[in-house]
Amino acid sequence: MKLIYVLVIALAITAGMVLPASAAGDPTVQISEYKVSPSIMMPDSLGTITIVVKNTASSATIKENAGVIANDFATTKVTDINVNIENVQLEGKGVLVISKDFERVGEIGPGQSLPLTFTIRAPTVTGMYYPEVWIDTTGGRSTRYPIPVNVNTPVGIQKKAIMIVESSLPDTVNPGDEIPVLLTVRNGGETSTDDVTVRINNVSSMIAPKKTDLYHLGPINANDSRTVNLVLLSDRNTPTGLVRVPVTLQYNWIDGSGHVETTSIDVLMKGKAELGFVSVDTSPRRVTANQPFDLTIRIENTGTGEAKQVVATTNLPMTGTTQSFIGKIKPGNDAPAVFSLDGALGGTYEYTTVITYVDDLGTHTISSKMSVRVIPEDNTGMLILLLLIIIAGGILAYKYWYLPKKNGAGALPWVKKN
Repeated sequence: MKLIYVLVIALAITAGMVLPASAAGDPTVQISEYKVSPSIMMPDSLGTITIVVKNTASSATIKENAGVIANDFATTKVTDINVNIENVQLEGKGVLVISKDFERVGEIGPGQSLPLTFTIRAPTVTGMYYPEVWIDTTGGRSTRYPIPVNVNTPVGIQKKAIMIVESSLPDTVNPGDEIPVLLTVRNGGETSTDDVTVRINNVSSMIAPKKTDLYHLGPINANDSRTVNLVLLSDRNTPTGLVRVPVTLQYNWIDGSGHVETTSIDVLMKGKAELGFVSVDTSPRRVTANQPFDLTIRIENTGTGEAKQVVATTNLPMTGTTQSFIGKIKPGNDAPAVFSLDGALGGTYEYTTVITYVDDLGTHTISSKMSVRVIPEDNTGMLILLLLIIIAGGILAYKYWYLPKKNGAGALPWVKKN
């Protein structure tokens, strides 16, 4: 009978107890992330270490008394358990820790995180140092975590991606021409990039992309490159000289942070003069044999650049001025080349006119075959006068020589007879 009472009392005590959380659900903390700033410290310089403390537990199971029902003396309840952080400190291990310990931090719920920052001073000697983060929680549990601090050493350093844009295009461009451009985007760093885009900025109506102005290149690994073929359009009124076409390069570094660079396509615009013959005139209009005349040849510049040092020459077989110095002819203008010639015998003369000039692209020569008609000298007046003289002479001879000789002894009328 006493044994039955003992069992009843034991069951009653057991029914009033709450079982602890299962070991599988015990809350723990870990450092999920850390950052040393600057990433490479100079000797005896100040910096910071930022850590993120995270509660790794999501929930725990607890058994509570539910009475004696069908031989089941307890039920299982799922509940969240916080972790209580009592102290967080940083042991320098050669690094001077300036910040104090974080005491009585408090509870962190399941899956929650808490950032903490320590101020440090680097040692005076270069090298790799490993200060430790100590985290103490309620219940005697603790965490130790080393943080690497680089003091002016190349260990583990990787150069970030360095994007280099190179452009290949003609050395000189004539305003109004299309400009083929080959862009090369090269990664000169030691890490890859992602989502690389190139945009050609249209800053004026003088030079603009012929098609699209945006190019998606995707990722570019270290020491790798991508190329872009594009065509720029230029206006005929584009001023000569260096024209910069802005280029924007946008990409993401390996850590996900974005970066934007600006560069340019440098286009050297040089005007091209284009000379041509407009007209050929003479003064007087009708060139007569052995009479001096002026030969005027008009020269027009239909190009985009100024023609300088313009000289025209002819090979006419005549004496006089066969070379004409014109000087400058601006785009859209014309100028005369005047040759003063002493004349020649009648006939048609074939000749060649040669023009030499200089523009931004160098020295040029053009030529054209021409002809000029020289009318033979008109002697009709002299022939008529000579004919009149001959006729007058004949009449006089007939009247004063032939008739007297025929009618008399041959003596002239004013000669008296004996």
